[in-house]
Amino acid sequence: MAAASVSKGCFVFRPDFKKRKISVPLEDYFNKGKNESEDSKLRFETYQLMWQQMKSETEQLQEQLNKNLFDSLIEFLHKSHSYFNKSSREWGYQIKASEIPTAAIVLGVNVTDHDLTFKNLTEALQNNVTPFVVSLQAKDCPDVKHIFQKMISQLMNYGTDVESREGENIQVTQKKTHCSMHSLSSWYMNMTQSELKIPRKKRTLSSQWHSPPVVLILKDMESFATKVLQDFIIISSQHLHEFPLVLIFGIATSPAIIHRLLPHAVSSLLCIELFQSLSCKEHLTTVLNKLLLTTQFPFKLSEKVLQILTNIFLYHDFSIQNFIKGLQLSLLEHFYSQPLSVLCCNLPEAKRRVNLLSDNQCENIRRLPSFRRHVEMQTSEKQVSLLTNERFLKEETQLLLENLHFYHTNYFLVLRCLHEFTSSLPKYPLGRQIRELYCMCLEKNIWDSEEYSSALQLLRMLAKDELITILEKCLNIFKLSSEKHLNSTAKTIEEFLAQFPSLHAEDKEEENTSGSQSEGLQKTDLYHLQKSLLEMKALRRTSKKQTKFEVLREKVVNFIDNLVREHLLPPESQPLHEVVYFSTAHVLRDHLNAAPRLALHTALNNPYYYLKNEALKSEEGCIPNVAPDICIAYKLHLECSRLINLVDWSEAFATVVTAAEQMDANSVTSEERNEIIHARFIRAVSELELLGFVKPTKQKTDHVARLTWGGC
Repeated sequence: MAAASVSKGCFVFRPDFKKRKISVPLEDYFNKGKNESEDSKLRFETYQLMWQQMKSETEQLQEQLNKNLFDSLIEFLHKSHSYFNKSSREWGYQIKASEIPTAAIVLGVNVTDHDLTFKNLTEALQNNVTPFVVSLQAKDCPDVKHIFQKMISQLMNYGTDVESREGENIQVTQKKTHCSMHSLSSWYMNMTQSELKIPRKKRTLSSQWHSPPVVLILKDMESFATKVLQDFIIISSQHLHEFPLVLIFGIATSPAIIHRLLPHAVSSLLCIELFQSLSCKEHLTTVLNKLLLTTQFPFKLSEKVLQILTNIFLYHDFSIQNFIKGLQLSLLEHFYSQPLSVLCCNLPEAKRRVNLLSDNQCENIRRLPSFRRHVEMQTSEKQVSLLTNERFLKEETQLLLENLHFYHTNYFLVLRCLHEFTSSLPKYPLGRQIRELYCMCLEKNIWDSEEYSSALQLLRMLAKDELITILEKCLNIFKLSSEKHLNSTAKTIEEFLAQFPSLHAEDKEEENTSGSQSEGLQKTDLYHLQKSLLEMKALRRTSKKQTKFEVLREKVVNFIDNLVREHLLPPESQPLHEVVYFSTAHVLRDHLNAAPRLALHTALNNPYYYLKNEALKSEEGCIPNVAPDICIAYKLHLECSRLINLVDWSEAFATVVTAAEQMDANSVTSEERNEIIHARFIRAVSELELLGFVKPTKQKTDHVARLTWGGC
């Protein structure tokens, strides 16, 4: 009412700068709502540093994995228009020059990762092949006209002069209705003839090419309309000598989709070459090796958390990017919920931070279940020192962190060695991928499982060539380590490999003796032959003599078994494993595994859970009259049977709503208020119908049927 006046006017209120909302630093969110929280800023900085390192590692890995594919594509593009640049009247050149060079890239069903792949591909082509690269999606190209419009609008961005480019863009927008292949050809001839219009960074490319090609990337080739794709290919093939076009098809399913969409008359206009990207499962294995199965990053995942992320990957989207986002969420939750995650860093820095721990953090160490078990195994004097002496506790913590680091170093090397032995066994008892074996080892003692026993039985049946090949791979794995114990392991494997060449001469002697015995048996009659065979079978049953190779193979298998039992202990057996392992799987499941039915019921039945309005708090079974209309209608419909009378429902809704109405009787009449309430009720029922809670029914005209949560 401060601005009330007889005359109309504009009133300006200066903002109160003292009440301006102050932005909260990001690290303060680690305080969990408290005024003070120890090491919150340091934990947040550690999280940021570790995530940046992980992110850069994944980006470098992505570049390395795509390098072979991109190099093959660049080589294909360099060869594609060699016929166009050569002036020859030979029949072969003429036929080749009339076909559109086409690269079909099979990327897999992980569609969410395709955008990043095409973005990197576009940058690689612009830096190495041609400045003229266009990317199109099916949703933006309902007809050929829109394809030409999109191509022209993207190609206009390669001009050097901003003013001239703006003028060209204006001209193009004015003539969108006249976009055609002829206008594209005219633009291309104008750009290639005048080097000033080509960006300086791209002039080196244009100098290498007499006529640089125009690359058109169709990201989702399967989604394009068949008629649109056919017409565009036919038109482009007719202008190929004026407009050198190269097509790149992004295929998610199978290359056979090209011949399903395009008839022979159209596909014959394309010179197709197939390219295969790396399998998403192999990509996942590489990411796990770089981020988790290494001591470079101290952060680790428990078995349940890793199983959730891999199940989402295998059964939902096959997306590496989503898997990395889930890993980032796990990292953030670990540093947010675990106060001792301040020690989740490299070993020298962790030892330095231990000396700076406060008394509260020392008490947090004593509360860890793994540390309690460690204390119980010590002598009584050491137990008293660990529980009372802060200095002695910090020294023991440094020692335990060092042991945890060495545990992971040995763990991953032995894990890879065991995987080399078991990944090629029949029926894969311990899994074909290393992540499957890793989950088994995280869950429990793997040597107590039946799968491990069956794997050892199969290993005792390996041939000599297979065993030598596996031992050589394991030797290369252990040579990468600088640990003394693992160096001795490498020496033992070298000794095993040195014994195999000597077995070759012994095998020949055994063959000669068996051959002489067979010759002696051939000279006897049938009766003595059968008798001798029976005696030999009985002798084998009683005491079978092992060959030297079988003895050596048994030693190798026992050696690997001892390594597994010594180094592949579950992480729960290690003190202070909670510092580096994220194990709260239910938090990750709540964030990543959507439960829309539960979320809708919670939002409509208890709106305070999301809105955080104190007026919405009510006792169980009561309906707050200030709640949103859809919440009131929803809670009323829960009290009804399978068929709901709209009249009764509307009257109950009006009764609840009017309890909160405080309208002026002079301003709004009762009829107008009833109309407003009726309109609000209709909108609430329509929203419930849209969400799938109710539907119209033909049984009764003034009733609706309840659809969810089993009506009475």
